[in-house]
Amino acid sequence: MLASPTLQSIYHESGATLAADGIPLHFGDLAAEYHAALDATVLMDRSHEGRLELVGRDRLAVMHRISTNDLESLREGDGAPTIFTNANARILDRATVYHRGESAWVITEPGRADALRAYLQRNIFFTDEARLSDRGITTRQFALHGANADALADSLSPGLGSLPAYGQRTVEIDGVSVMLARRTPVAGAAWTLIVPTDDAARVWSHLIAAGAHPAGSLAYNILRIRAGRPGVGRELSADYLPLEVGLWDEVSFKKGCYTGQEIIARMESRGRLARTLVSLLPTAMLAAPAALQYEGRKVGTLTSIVETPTGERFALGVVKVAAARVGTTLMAGEIPLGVVKLPGAQPPFGLDEA
Repeated sequence: MLASPTLQSIYHESGATLAADGIPLHFGDLAAEYHAALDATVLMDRSHEGRLELVGRDRLAVMHRISTNDLESLREGDGAPTIFTNANARILDRATVYHRGESAWVITEPGRADALRAYLQRNIFFTDEARLSDRGITTRQFALHGANADALADSLSPGLGSLPAYGQRTVEIDGVSVMLARRTPVAGAAWTLIVPTDDAARVWSHLIAAGAHPAGSLAYNILRIRAGRPGVGRELSADYLPLEVGLWDEVSFKKGCYTGQEIIARMESRGRLARTLVSLLPTAMLAAPAALQYEGRKVGTLTSIVETPTGERFALGVVKVAAARVGTTLMAGEIPLGVVKLPGAQPPFGLDEA
């Protein structure tokens, strides 16, 4: 009897180039991956995003009191993104929390499992009834992105496509119990799948047979920057506050105190924002980070930039509000970059008022 294929053997046979952590960078045709995300559905291995589990009475309360969103109001089956900030309201980490009934699952940004786990553990006090576990070894994490991602999810389990933002459900894929949850999309719709490690190859193969196109992290990064999504170590860093990088919808202004809350609440109540995230179209490639200038004065920083397989260029920057006008041309050295949109969730007040 032949042994079942492993994920690594499937990736090898599919022509993948792997990063040092074993995550596919691409599958030999980056242009095909990019266009499949825009026009169909791609399947990605995102196992470098952390998977933490909390159980116990205070599983949500622990995170609620140290992050920006209202997690205690989540009902079973719901999820929400939230941001962990320091005392100065600067970004430490971003995660998506899912209420799974007797447990809460926390999906971290890439490479941030250990850091967030340590931070959470430090904030579980002796009076708390909460136990934290790292599920990164026992599970793999896949993602479906693209214009047809909802239709593919619906074909796996009828009704999935109508789940609300950050909704999640346990479904069976080729006999394997899988957690399937909505995430913030970078193209079309987005789904995260949490799969037992031993069954990951079987689920991957099933999804490819269902019509998903394999894609790697290089395609994801292109899509992220194109969509204006903040990235870890770029826009998601201690250089910025959540409100400055388009994450207004990941902050609750009705909940009680949390670390950094006073500064964030003051910005909202005063209707003042000093700088904001912008999407840019560069006329040439350059290295990020780089200083951005407007009318000869520095107004911010180029934080992310990428060139697509078809020669398009997309970039993100965080700039002073006065320079964050669609149609404005900023400069990075001798290279012009046009402001084309203000991505992410915007403040309830107009930036002209800020």
